[in-house]
Amino acid sequence: MAERLGTILMDFWTRLIMAWISVLPLVQPISTDPPQSLQDRSILALNELNGDPSAFNRAKRGWVWNQMFVLEEFSGPEPILVGRLHTDLDLANRNVKYILSGEGAGTIFMINDKTGDIHAMKRLDREEKAEYTLTAQAIDRDTDKPLEPPSEFTIKVQDINDNAPEFPDEPYHVTVPEMSSVGTSVMGITATDADDPVYGNSAKLVYSILEGQPYFSIEPHTGIIRTALPNMDREAREEYLVVIQAKDMGGHMGGLSGTTTVTVTLTDVNDNPPKFTQSLYHLSVLEDMAVGDVAGRVKANDRDLGQNARSLYEIIDGDGMDVFEITTDSQTQEGVVTLKKPLDFETKRSYTLKVEAGNAHIDPRFISKGPFKDTAAVKITVEDADEPPVFSLPAYFLEVRESVNVGSVIGQIMARDPDIVVSPIRYSIDRHTDLERLFNVNADDGKITLAKPLDRETEVWHNITVIATETRNHSQVSRVPVAIKVLDVNDNAPELASQTEAYLCENGKSGQVIQTVSAIDKDDPKAGQYFFYNLAPEISRNPNFTIKNNADNSVSILARHSGFSRQKQDIYFLPIIISDSGNPPMSSTNTLTIRVCGCSTDGTVQSCNVEAFVLPIGLSMGALIAILACIILLLVIVVLFVTLRRHKNEPLIIKDDEDVRENIIRYDDEGGGEEDTEAFDIATLQNPDGFNGFLPRKDIKPDLQYVPRQSLPPVPNGVDVDEFINVRLHDADIDPTAPPYDSIQIYGYEGRGSTAGSLSSLETTSTDSEQNFDYLKEWGPRFKKLGDMYAVGETDRET
Repeated sequence: MAERLGTILMDFWTRLIMAWISVLPLVQPISTDPPQSLQDRSILALNELNGDPSAFNRAKRGWVWNQMFVLEEFSGPEPILVGRLHTDLDLANRNVKYILSGEGAGTIFMINDKTGDIHAMKRLDREEKAEYTLTAQAIDRDTDKPLEPPSEFTIKVQDINDNAPEFPDEPYHVTVPEMSSVGTSVMGITATDADDPVYGNSAKLVYSILEGQPYFSIEPHTGIIRTALPNMDREAREEYLVVIQAKDMGGHMGGLSGTTTVTVTLTDVNDNPPKFTQSLYHLSVLEDMAVGDVAGRVKANDRDLGQNARSLYEIIDGDGMDVFEITTDSQTQEGVVTLKKPLDFETKRSYTLKVEAGNAHIDPRFISKGPFKDTAAVKITVEDADEPPVFSLPAYFLEVRESVNVGSVIGQIMARDPDIVVSPIRYSIDRHTDLERLFNVNADDGKITLAKPLDRETEVWHNITVIATETRNHSQVSRVPVAIKVLDVNDNAPELASQTEAYLCENGKSGQVIQTVSAIDKDDPKAGQYFFYNLAPEISRNPNFTIKNNADNSVSILARHSGFSRQKQDIYFLPIIISDSGNPPMSSTNTLTIRVCGCSTDGTVQSCNVEAFVLPIGLSMGALIAILACIILLLVIVVLFVTLRRHKNEPLIIKDDEDVRENIIRYDDEGGGEEDTEAFDIATLQNPDGFNGFLPRKDIKPDLQYVPRQSLPPVPNGVDVDEFINVRLHDADIDPTAPPYDSIQIYGYEGRGSTAGSLSSLETTSTDSEQNFDYLKEWGPRFKKLGDMYAVGETDRET
């Protein structure tokens, strides 16, 4: 109601001022003399109030322009009078005309050319345009000549409070930590007003809170929102809705206002300690729980969020500190109790732990609220479970001599049932670890016996697995590894380390070392190996060789004399007896082969074969074999060359001095007639169009350079084959390079056993007139055509 009354009063004063302006124009001619009328004095007073300095400065001219003012948003039944133009040259006897030009002239502003009154024809809005610049001039109405130079003046639109404040960035969301002290700045908020901030209080804003008290306050002139209550707890209330009002006119009655909402959210701080939901937790576990398994979970609740609610758990006391441990689940913030050592129901059946939960991050501002930790007791009960057998040792190590008899006991395995109700145990061997079945175990007492003989030289270690099973519950099974080491016994005789031959030079000297040999023994005595070397008793007085024991378990072979010859004996066999130092000692006789060889002067072996004496000097057997192989290869090449020359094809052209019968191989080949496809090119007959050029003969090489005759046009597919052959025959007859024996391919060979005899005319000395070929008709239909060709009548015969 108060705002409505202020608006009515404001509108009243506005209309009163406009009425006064319409009676007293803002602009009047100012002469160089002091004004004489009340109207002039009133105009000067109004101009002084409007801050127009021209009211105090008198120009030495006929008339002076002042700024004019017009209220915005003024609307009435008549156009509003802005001002009046007048010049001292406008006397009663002068005909003066006023004209107006510039911004809005003729549209927004109209001038009475006789009186000089300027009226605003439209409602003006200062927020759209604050001032207008126009040009006024007084001219003679009759001659249109200017009485005064044109002068520029300004019409300013005076502001009224017609725009309410606005918040451009609404709505607003802001956060502030909980438990903040009074006066903590939340945010600064600013509203805008489109009215003139210079003229009056239309744009002077004052801020206030309509909703959100008593939690928040706002500074009236700056718009800064601050906390107004201490210890605002997020856990009690997290979000607040604050309504802010901005009012112009300095907050006075009649001003316009705008509102906005600010959502204030309290952020979390670590102001709450963790708390266990109960003081005693009960957990139960089986005694066969594996190490690392979870025994249970406990949780201390914290009303804070995120890192502020993160807790760390620790066991600070109890008889199970060494058996259990507790860790923090980062996802659920629970304390996870896990087993650290194996349990035994028969030894201890319950444990008590004191668990503490404390915040990982503590805010020093709230230490005064008390310790940010809490404790609880955890009682863990161990329940009995059927456990598998337990061996007396985690692993067993046995030793056995390789000479022990089969069936001997080499060791014993012991296992027991740890449960209160003891079950008998049965033992067995996992045969996957004893594929050769070398060992057995007694099922009742666990004694391991030997099933097969052992050989240390074959395998020193045997690793088997013994299984212990409860007889009352076969699912309760335990396994234990058993390592069996085979101890050595001196059961192998020594022998030469290498079976290579020794070489003796023919030009060697007496006492020369032929070779040094050593021995090996598969046995491995603890004191190490030591060997003794001797020559066999039957050759102990060997006239050719002797031995010399060295200090490094080896022996050197020496020659007793010089002058060895391959011609006399090229190979010697020297038996050596080698004995070890075992108990009892083992010995063996090994034969060393000594080969007599030819050597160079520096002792390098060159040849050890007897045949080398008969070979040429400087050539070895290998070189002679290579030379012989080359000679044989050359002979083979020559024989192949001669054979190929003899099988070279004879030329097809028959020489004059040769008998044609020498080229006849068979005489029983007859022409096939039309069925013979080898006497001509069947492809040419099947496709006459493809014969488009000269095809040279393959049986001769023409001596003349014959220019191929122009080929005939292609014969249609439907041409008669007989006609085609006749044409080609005619071409061949007139060809000077064609041989006259073109029919040899068909009739060149005749059968030797033919009943018709030879058909060749080359062997007869009679002439054609003396021949009678009538008998050809008697040979059958195959010779009928030939008989008709040679048959002649009496007239022809006489001719």
